[in-house]
Amino acid sequence: MRLVHPFGEYVPHGAKYLTLGSFPGKEVFDPELKGRFNWYYSTKTNQFWPILEKVYKRELKTIDQKRRLFDDLKMAIGDVIYKCERERGSNLDVNLINIEYNQDGIQKVLENNLIEKIFFTSRWVEKIYGTKFKKLIETHPLVELITLPCPSPRYFRLTINQKIERYKEVLPKLKI
Repeated sequence: MRLVHPFGEYVPHGAKYLTLGSFPGKEVFDPELKGRFNWYYSTKTNQFWPILEKVYKRELKTIDQKRRLFDDLKMAIGDVIYKCERERGSNLDVNLINIEYNQDGIQKVLENNLIEKIFFTSRWVEKIYGTKFKKLIETHPLVELITLPCPSPRYFRLTINQKIERYKEVLPKLKI
């Protein structure tokens, strides 16, 4: 079944940073779970928001709390994939097939904002961006590209505490 990205990019006013992931987990598209997984990295096993809670010392349970953090950071969020199919019913990125990349969405973010840094949520996303978004890299050569440790618990080379420390090192500081 062909899946279309349900969220679109979230871009706060004056965005200076962009976080890019791959594509929402299968739970987002499950009609029986409708509404439970309704924003980026919302599956229960993804460590992204728990990591950011520790980095920024904020509760990030609701979409409003998450958006407020991204507003305060001046950080946009999006995914590199706009449409795809899922092989084997798996959330693994390697099982995404028949991919249509999010060229237009990411291009609009870069053209309409003074993005200084792009943070990739995994090496796989970094690789996709490097190969499928070459024109954007050439058009925006001053944008620094930074890869974060993957927030999936399947990425077990680092503990969650090691991931938290790495995120603290590279993510922007709050200026509040």
